[in-house]
Amino acid sequence: MRGLFGSVRAKATLAATVVVAIALVAAGTAVLLSLRSNLNGQAGTQAERSAREVAADLSGGASYARLRLDDDQRPVQVVDEKGVLVAASEDLRRVSGTGTGAVKPRAPRTAAPGSGGATADDHGGDDSGDDSGGDDKSGDDRGGDDGGRGGRGRGGGEDDDHASLEPGRIGAEVSFSEGSATLDGDTADYRFAAVEVSVRSKGALTVYAGAPLTAEQAAVRTALTVMLIGLPLLLAVVAAVTWRVTRRALRPVEGIRSEMAAITASEDLARRVPVPDTRDEVAGLARTTNETLAALETSVERQRRFVADASHELRSPIASLRTQLEVGAAHPELLDVTGAVEDTVRLQRLAADLLLLARLDAGERPSDTRFDLAALVREEVSRRPGVTMAGESAEVAGSRGQLARVLGNLLDNARRHARDRVEVTLRTEGPWTVLEVADDGAGVPAAERERIFERFVRLDEARGRDDGGAGLGLAIARDVALRHGGTLTAGDARGGGALFTLRLPGHA
Repeated sequence: MRGLFGSVRAKATLAATVVVAIALVAAGTAVLLSLRSNLNGQAGTQAERSAREVAADLSGGASYARLRLDDDQRPVQVVDEKGVLVAASEDLRRVSGTGTGAVKPRAPRTAAPGSGGATADDHGGDDSGDDSGGDDKSGDDRGGDDGGRGGRGRGGGEDDDHASLEPGRIGAEVSFSEGSATLDGDTADYRFAAVEVSVRSKGALTVYAGAPLTAEQAAVRTALTVMLIGLPLLLAVVAAVTWRVTRRALRPVEGIRSEMAAITASEDLARRVPVPDTRDEVAGLARTTNETLAALETSVERQRRFVADASHELRSPIASLRTQLEVGAAHPELLDVTGAVEDTVRLQRLAADLLLLARLDAGERPSDTRFDLAALVREEVSRRPGVTMAGESAEVAGSRGQLARVLGNLLDNARRHARDRVEVTLRTEGPWTVLEVADDGAGVPAAERERIFERFVRLDEARGRDDGGAGLGLAIARDVALRHGGTLTAGDARGGGALFTLRLPGHA
């Protein structure tokens, strides 16, 4: 189980599923909020329209009894400026979210004799004038034309000065609220719109009209149900598709892995991993792997040849030395001491060369010690007759001992092939210090100028081990030059013969 969920396929599938889930939840939430907002806006528009219709009737002078409150089967309330319910839908039984929770207007009172026919209907159900109703001594007999203006505090004419709107005008602004109402035995949620209207005979009134939110709630529930059902199904599809796609995409990787495992088990570096016929990163990985295998194969083959050649080169001086010692042990008068010493020195040099190559192959880095290369050149030249030097002082950084080995190998190689003279030139070219070793010998053929730097390689005219060496000198010289950040190349000298050019980074 741990291996399954630790695989790239599982991680990619899980990541894709989580990302899609987050995106779908965010999109679904936005859709639900937008749907609810739009439907609420539609309900608010309907509620506002109903409220303004009632407000228009009031502004036109309609009495409370003649208001169209039950035409749309929606809850409607009319409240005066004191918060008293003066009109409401006939079937309204309960309401919340409006200015008042009352559902029954104040009962109208009977007109008193001599009162001019004013009734509670025109007073909005206000009983504040009961103290003088029927009392002729009040002298307040203004007739029905007063429209219930005799009572103070009922929004009458004397209170019109502090009304928020002009008489007979409907407010332009509308406010919304949400609540519930029971209408004709059915309870539902509503969005209420509140519209203000000012009537000269009734004062400032507020009309509350509601529009049902049933459609909005049903639509939101339906959309939510669809999302709750569809989201898991869609995520399952995404996970399945991602699993199959990643499986197909990673199939070449599995081929590379299995082939690498087979190469490791068989130790056959000649094998190569399959390269898919694509231009993606997996194909690049396969090509890079094959390049690495090719480089590793070359390195191992080179190491095998090196070991074989080293064994062969060591066998000759050891066998010669052993033969001379055995002869000397049996016949002391026949012991060739000089030859034994020469074989011993040759064996010692070969062992030193092999040790230096082993250190270079192990990645040994030269030191950063700075010294004058000209002084080192003069020191090496003085040990070899027939070698001349020309040049200026030049400071370089690196291992003095290794660079002395390079210079010695180049000088010894030049002396073996020179007819009369060997010339050493030292100069500076920009950031480089250039050392040239030229001889007047036969030179190096152009086709062999890279091959001579391979290990244990000797050209035909230099194959005699007595004077040609083991074929490691130039290989060591190039490896040391590369380790010091420089180059070593072979070419033609100006007067004929071979020219070896060593370039090293100069003094900064």
